Amino acid sequence: MTEEHQGGSRGWTAARKGVWSWLRFTSLRLRLVLVFGLVALTAAVSASGIAYWLNREAVLTRTQDAVLRDFEQEMQNRAGALSEHPTQDELQHTAGQMANSSQRFGVLLVAEDADGDTVYGSSGGLDGFALSDVPESLRTAVNKEQKLTSANKHPYHLYWQRITDDDTPYLVAGTKVIGGGPTGYMLKSLEPEAKDLNSLAWSLGIATALALLGSALLAQALATTVLKPVHRLGVAARRLGEGRLDTRLRVSGTDELADLSRTFNSAAENLEKRVADMAGREQASRRFVADMSHELRTPLTALTAVTEVLEEELEFEGEGGSFDPMVEPAVRLVVSETRRLNDLVENLMEVTRFDAGTARLVLDDVDVADQITACIDARAWLDAVDLDAERGIHARLDPRRLDVILANLIGNALKHGGSPVRVSVARADDEIVIRVRDHGPGIPEDVLPHVFDRFYKASASRPRSEGSGLGLSIALENAHIHGGGITAENSPEGGAVFVLRLPQDPSPPTDEDAGDDGGTGGVPDDGSRGKDAKGQV
Repeated sequence: MTEEHQGGSRGWTAARKGVWSWLRFTSLRLRLVLVFGLVALTAAVSASGIAYWLNREAVLTRTQDAVLRDFEQEMQNRAGALSEHPTQDELQHTAGQMANSSQRFGVLLVAEDADGDTVYGSSGGLDGFALSDVPESLRTAVNKEQKLTSANKHPYHLYWQRITDDDTPYLVAGTKVIGGGPTGYMLKSLEPEAKDLNSLAWSLGIATALALLGSALLAQALATTVLKPVHRLGVAARRLGEGRLDTRLRVSGTDELADLSRTFNSAAENLEKRVADMAGREQASRRFVADMSHELRTPLTALTAVTEVLEEELEFEGEGGSFDPMVEPAVRLVVSETRRLNDLVENLMEVTRFDAGTARLVLDDVDVADQITACIDARAWLDAVDLDAERGIHARLDPRRLDVILANLIGNALKHGGSPVRVSVARADDEIVIRVRDHGPGIPEDVLPHVFDRFYKASASRPRSEGSGLGLSIALENAHIHGGGITAENSPEGGAVFVLRLPQDPSPPTDEDAGDDGGTGGVPDDGSRGKDAKGQV
């Protein structure tokens, strides 16, 4: 694929992610647009509905009043001029004259001739406006004689009704000539008014759509104005979370977002000061521990030499040694505590190197099985450890640091779990997996989360023991510097299992040219040292 195609693909992917982030329902921008749109739609629909209803009533009422007024006048002038028993021709002629009024409505006149027969006269001839076109309820109301009262001076009134026939609206009205005469009905088409109202409805619909579109554009503009500072605040918070404590926001204006930016800047400044203060204290603490450890090494070297001499005297005591039996326990205690103090100082120095980031790897091609065998043999654990490892599993590791890890894990298993301890090695993908399992009671569930904590001891009632509580934490740090890790769990068959995972070729950068850091890498925390003349541990 060419660079142009790759660039185009990346651009399309970025654009697609941008559109998707804009369309997410959790997006504040989209929610603002939706809220503005709903408000505008509600307002526009309400205004359009009210305007349509008012205009509809005004148009229909105006047309209706004009038609009814004209019809009533025609009934008085023309139908009222007829005799009480007109002929059909007279009714037909009069209906035609009435239909020629300015409102152009259809007319139907109904009366009784001299023989008592009902005769009809329609402005449209025989196929025109018929009595069947008038609703029965309207005919009943028109022909019903009203009781005369002070408020009602006429027995008959004009009644009207709107109907729809074949989707065409009509106005139908009817009344009787007062004092005797024909009954007249009027039919007026409201189709022109309906077309005008439909045009008005379309206009209001278009106006509503334009209002909705305008509100969406306005919401987008406002959202951009409002969310841009929020976006900058999010970017600044993310950079602050990444450790860039010098991040600050540009403040402009006096609104709430400006106040929020000022608050963020103040919080970031205070955080930077606190972190700098804590870093200074931590650095001073590390320097103190490192300096103290270095200062203790000189007297410890002399004490170690003296204790070795005392230890030799104790070994030959049975062959005529000169120690007073009352003094011998104190001498043994001094030898043991001096050894423990020396181990503690070495562990503290190693921890200080890890904390300061000065620990380095010196990688070499290592046969893992040979390395484990050498570790076990150097500490005289051959009888207590069952090794299941094939030769030929090679990895680029730091042999000294691997020895420290193995010594701590196996020593811890022998001390707290009991023999036999089983050590197995396997290759998984690009990793070396080393399992150390004992046959003891296992690790209590409340202790499991803390087994790699510094200075942690499972038994609070025994704060003083041979170990310092640093061995497993140093083993874990040595695994981390290789790019691996250690986990602890309880085996279903009983006993604790420590699983060490190390990459065959560590990916973290190493500094082989810098040499080792000069330390021992941490001595095993179970009190084990190298094999002495008697093969004891």
